[in-house]
Amino acid sequence: MKAILIEGADLRWGEVATPEPGVGEVRIRVRASAVNRADLVQRAGAYAPPPGASPILGLECAGEIDAVGPEVANFALGDAVCALLAGGGYAEAVVVPAGQVRPLPPGLTMTEAAAIPEVFATAYLNLYMEGAATPGERFLVHAGASGVGTAAIQLGQLFSNPVAVTLSGAAKGERCVALGAEAAFDRGAEDFWPQIEAWAGPQGVDVILDPVGGAYLEGNMKVLAVDGRLVIIGLMGGAQATLGLGLMMVKRQRVIGSTLRARSVAAKAAVMDALEQRLWPAFGSGALKPIIETTFPMAEAGAAHRLIAENGTVGKVLLTLD
Repeated sequence: MKAILIEGADLRWGEVATPEPGVGEVRIRVRASAVNRADLVQRAGAYAPPPGASPILGLECAGEIDAVGPEVANFALGDAVCALLAGGGYAEAVVVPAGQVRPLPPGLTMTEAAAIPEVFATAYLNLYMEGAATPGERFLVHAGASGVGTAAIQLGQLFSNPVAVTLSGAAKGERCVALGAEAAFDRGAEDFWPQIEAWAGPQGVDVILDPVGGAYLEGNMKVLAVDGRLVIIGLMGGAQATLGLGLMMVKRQRVIGSTLRARSVAAKAAVMDALEQRLWPAFGSGALKPIIETTFPMAEAGAAHRLIAENGTVGKVLLTLD
């Protein structure tokens, strides 16, 4: 089969061995995958796949099952599915544990479904499982125009959680507000944090979803409410920061570090169970939708990466195969 290979600073569409499913696994003939910023970090050598995972880029896909391993009872050849991957999505075929695979959400195409597993799993896991959000609690979502950010905005709408986002540029902010965010703050503005504080008010923000890390820690803790939860899912702004423990104790705040990719198959299956039960009906009704900036043929993954690196997109950039 063909897959995207990392060769120095370049990406190449080349030949690799076709994987075979093992016990509890299926093989998906990929029709579409998606670019995540983690792919760019892995390409740069700073985000190794978990042990045993495919070294090929790609954390989600949609396609048809074309091989079924032993002890898989809930899928058959030809089933149209989408899947959360630990790697391998930038390829004509990928092997994945069956617990991380789900039927396409109702009413969605293969291409649309490929924009869902990684970002909606990340947003749901960290807001509602790790962050334990309840209806009415308020969210602050950094990088709000990203795939995870646009998923988080919609989940807030669905589950009655007001959302404010941070991002770069007024145009992105307008699109996020149109999607349902109450407020959008440009991180380039001089009064960036004071604006957030004004929106948060004296009660503060209940849950913060943060892929930035160190650079935002002080500001996050300042706007975080009593009993608030800060969930850190990335380190784009650095891995080191100083934490004021006194304020954290007085306000009973919690700082939670979270990753999805390295979790066990059982843990990922539990997240996908929650998505199918709670989110799939909302995709069917139109209450949730994948936000897609553009698509590229998979062989042009390098161009897709360059577009993501320019930081001008809203939602997902997809890679498709005929």
